[in-house]
Amino acid sequence: MFLEGLKIVGKYIGAGIATSGVSGAGIGIGSIFAAFVYGIAKNPYRRDEMFRAVILGFALTEAIALFALMMAFLLIFAL
Repeated sequence: MFLEGLKIVGKYIGAGIATSGVSGAGIGIGSIFAAFVYGIAKNPYRRDEMFRAVILGFALTEAIALFALMMAFLLIFAL
């Protein structure tokens, strides 16, 4: 009985730690777009080139958040 309760507590603690990756990704996305706006303000003619790099950075950062969320769901529902 005690070990089963300990397993449940461990699952939820692990899922909470895994979701910290989502907050890190949110900070990363905010800094990507802040740098993009700053770059456009300094050099508006290079907007299209910068936009391609921003979209790539956004997609990669968002993928990390989705992986972290997937790990949290796996910890909660699969084990």
